[in-house]
Amino acid sequence: MKRISLIVLIICAMALSFSLIEPAGSIRAEEIIKYSCSPQIYEALEKVRIDAFTKKTGIKIDVDVCSSPTAVRLLMRDMSDVAATAWRLYPRYKVYGLWEIPFSSDPLAIIVNVQNPLTGVTEEELKEIFSGSITNWKEIGGPDKPIAVIVPGKNTAAYKNFSRKPMQRQIIAYDLIGYKSTMVVEVVRRFPWSISFISQGAARQEGIKFLKVDGVDPMDRDYPYCQVFSFVTKGKPSGPVKEFIDHLMFREGKEIMNKIGMMPFSEECE
Repeated sequence: MKRISLIVLIICAMALSFSLIEPAGSIRAEEIIKYSCSPQIYEALEKVRIDAFTKKTGIKIDVDVCSSPTAVRLLMRDMSDVAATAWRLYPRYKVYGLWEIPFSSDPLAIIVNVQNPLTGVTEEELKEIFSGSITNWKEIGGPDKPIAVIVPGKNTAAYKNFSRKPMQRQIIAYDLIGYKSTMVVEVVRRFPWSISFISQGAARQEGIKFLKVDGVDPMDRDYPYCQVFSFVTKGKPSGPVKEFIDHLMFREGKEIMNKIGMMPFSEECE
């Protein structure tokens, strides 16, 4: 009788100890990464990739979609754990211990409405359109329609990258400006004779098409304009943040990037 009682006692003790151990999934579900992310990167990639990462790991992502400069500032103020930017980190930021991990060289595409019959422009025509010298599509072989120039906010990476590369620091003349880079996509969809620029991944929507530049498509290797997408962390990434970054760098994340036409980082994009 005593032996039976002892066995029952042992079984009860084991059951109690197991009940105090949380399943691994529930522990992981309590982990949250605060992520400040460029709108271009979010629309092109992270809208899909974040769900895949959380489903695989149980780690939740609290994402704040904001301009690239703001994303880095939030990181520096400990208001995010990792940032994603569409511009290269200035050397002065590295003095503060910020760590940059480039992951993609994404084309900065010139976008128009699908109703526009033109298929391409020259680099010189592009400069003249965005400087205000060319104001009607008929001047470059298109219909007799005024050109509506739409640009992302001046604080966005898209605007800064376009100003630095295609425009070579010339003043940009525009008709409408959006505070978020990705707003331009919706505007171009609604206005048939408008033109703008944005990450090709963020512009893959119905009603939008890309213009070739000097006969080169944005998805061609020798396309002249691209942006570098990077993760930024405080110091070398570790723990869940490293896991989040590694998810994109390896097979599963790369498959997602390939599906939307994003290219791996290349030094040639500098």
